[in-house]
Amino acid sequence: MDLDAYAAAHGAEWDRLAQLARNRRPTGAEADELIERYQTGASQLATIRTTVGGSAQGEHLSLGLWRARLLFTGVRRNPLQALTMFAAVQLPAALYRIRWVTLAVALVTVAIAAAYFVWLSTDARAFAALGVPSDLEQYAKEDFVGYYSEYSEAGFAAQVWTNNAWIAAQCVMFGILGLWVPYVVFQNAQGLGISAAVMNHFDRLDQFFLYIAPHGQLELYAIFLAAAAGLMIFWSWIAPGARTRAQALAQDGRAFFTIVIGMVVALLVSGIIEGFVTRQDWPWPLKIGIGTIALAAFVVYQWVVGRRAVRAGETGDLEEFESGARRIVSV
Repeated sequence: MDLDAYAAAHGAEWDRLAQLARNRRPTGAEADELIERYQTGASQLATIRTTVGGSAQGEHLSLGLWRARLLFTGVRRNPLQALTMFAAVQLPAALYRIRWVTLAVALVTVAIAAAYFVWLSTDARAFAALGVPSDLEQYAKEDFVGYYSEYSEAGFAAQVWTNNAWIAAQCVMFGILGLWVPYVVFQNAQGLGISAAVMNHFDRLDQFFLYIAPHGQLELYAIFLAAAAGLMIFWSWIAPGARTRAQALAQDGRAFFTIVIGMVVALLVSGIIEGFVTRQDWPWPLKIGIGTIALAAFVVYQWVVGRRAVRAGETGDLEEFESGARRIVSV
């Protein structure tokens, strides 16, 4: 193809396309003409790139097409407005949708932890199988409390934050597999039950609850939320309802994966409490009260702000501009 001849033959069309695209308030006739010229120009650009490749003429046409497309779709919100919408509407709506599953995960965790605690506290042979008695005693009398002052405050907070955030992210990312979330929940509950049993055996059960309570309230609740989000993604694939499985997985996956960001923030707060509050020589009611206030604020955000967002029609999914148009499905 002779590119110069092709450009000379269609140059006037491309100039008209660029002129129409620069008009921010087109009339009805101009809008129709713009759409027609956009379709024609897109075909012509494909022809140029297929036969010639990159060229100045093709870039000129591409710029006109880009301006026309921008006029069709509009300009996206500024980042600050999008962030505000996410924090005030999308995230709390997604959190509110998984509220009951979160409570179910919490109850299962407590039940498993309590079962391990009772079993190990009443069965001497099972407790002996945990390890060497001297090592267990050192854990109960020194290591458990010493763990909270082993590193600097900032370093310890960063360590527990990244570790817990990674666990929460895994629950959401691998939730579709169906088995990963129950495995994480079981491992977490088992660890709590065993630690409590060891501390109780050496008369340190009060320290177990005192040292976990300040940061553990928000930390555990965040893990419960992440597990619930993973389970809901899995369930959207199993029972999509009126949607196709691909649609259900895409919509719920986008909505519930935003919870990872909320969990990162919540676990950052719990990490700060664990690193800067738990180790302090303050009255225990004050330290536990700080953790309780943090949990209460998050629960209000989930249940109150989230309910308001859901009642307004939000689901936590991206808006149509970001996620693409949805296909209508008959019920």
